[in-house]
Amino acid sequence: MPSSHRTIATLPGPRGLPLLGSALQLHPRTIHRTMEAWSHRYGPMFRVRLGSREAVVLADAEAIGAVLRDRPDGFSRPVVTADVTRELGGLPGLTLAEGDDWRRQRRMAMQAFAPGFVKAYLPRLAQVGVRLAARWQGAAAAGQPVALSADLKRYAVDVVAGLAFGADIDTVNAGTHDLQDHIDTVLAGVARRSLAPLPYWRWLPLPAERRLVASVAALQAAIDGFVASGRAAMAADPALRSHPANLLQALIAAADEPGSGLGDAEVAGNVATMLMAGEDTTASALSWLAWLLAHHPDALRRARDEVRATVPDLALITPAQADALDYVEACALEAMRLKPPAPFIPLQALRPTVVRGVALPAGTLLWCVLRHASVDEALLANAAQFRPERWLPGGDATTPAARQAVLPFGAGARTCPGRYLALLEMKVALVALLGQFELDSVTAAGGADPAEVLGFVMAPTPLRMTLRPRAAGPGAGRLNAA
Repeated sequence: MPSSHRTIATLPGPRGLPLLGSALQLHPRTIHRTMEAWSHRYGPMFRVRLGSREAVVLADAEAIGAVLRDRPDGFSRPVVTADVTRELGGLPGLTLAEGDDWRRQRRMAMQAFAPGFVKAYLPRLAQVGVRLAARWQGAAAAGQPVALSADLKRYAVDVVAGLAFGADIDTVNAGTHDLQDHIDTVLAGVARRSLAPLPYWRWLPLPAERRLVASVAALQAAIDGFVASGRAAMAADPALRSHPANLLQALIAAADEPGSGLGDAEVAGNVATMLMAGEDTTASALSWLAWLLAHHPDALRRARDEVRATVPDLALITPAQADALDYVEACALEAMRLKPPAPFIPLQALRPTVVRGVALPAGTLLWCVLRHASVDEALLANAAQFRPERWLPGGDATTPAARQAVLPFGAGARTCPGRYLALLEMKVALVALLGQFELDSVTAAGGADPAEVLGFVMAPTPLRMTLRPRAAGPGAGRLNAA
């Protein structure tokens, strides 16, 4: 590389301890907040030593956008992420696939997540939303608080299970399911291992690690069973190849196309990816959204009025009605701007490259801070405030600069293929909430504001919600039984 480029050693950063670096200053649950604070102190690009590893932290929206667009050829997920997944016997899903493997799987996943297929699933998605509203009706009538975080996880699991393989597991009513328990254990374990400074589990198999290994095996066995059932259904009804009834069948059909280079392992890997990513990401985003709406009565009132005018009956919601929920979608985007489920993306350089005039050798760990420019007053007016209208036509969040800075679904070729489904899930949940209830409060324990807790995603501390049944009037109470 030309000598005119700066080296990583010239970058500023926090002073660390011998051997440990800054590891003692970083807690896995709040590491995102520490990196954000350091980006304000040290600037848009600095270095941090984490034990024996050194990371370059990037908080410049334009540079982050260029890096994300340079995937999968220039940057990949860090080796540690792949190592943790491989050590657990992880299946090769799209999220962790790289290079040519990713290219082959991308086409399969894009076919399965096409808006037309997701829209065809809307009646089943609405059924889960109706069940969620029915669950809340009892609590509202009795004046009892709702365990919001737990209920939204159940909702997300039921949606994903139905879309992924047509299973009606109904955790909304049952309260729990082995599948959800295993998903929660695996998500917590992967996050814990990925951020651990040392692979302690190899020498010290704590009870949590033994539970993790058992849940991984159980989850893989369940997914293998779903794939086998999906193939059996398609063998019995060949028409399902051209008109699949669920994501699993769509993945199988795409994998079986001549020259795809994919098999059941990749199919199972993408089902596993959707189960795990779909549960925590959607539940977290919805939890933050409900909390923000409860604390912004004008936005809550406008979203409520749009829901009630647009979707008179959740059970009969149409794709056109869902698409017409413009303000509700703006609320979802604004919530993810302020409280992104993924506030950072860790990457690793696959080849020597230059970022902001700094030479990065191949193998450099690059930590991309996503919540920096997106909450900058120089980019958005009153950037710290929840203002959904900024996402409507003409709003300051719709400018090219803002679109580049706010990246809830990533950017470039590796943009999340499930973004349309995620927004649709959020809309249905908001219709279930605002169409039937008056939202009184959403709080954490003791009535406090929730803290940001980083696990697999950035979630709030457990939230409780208090509701009142919607007052009688035109269109009130129209919620068909599931």
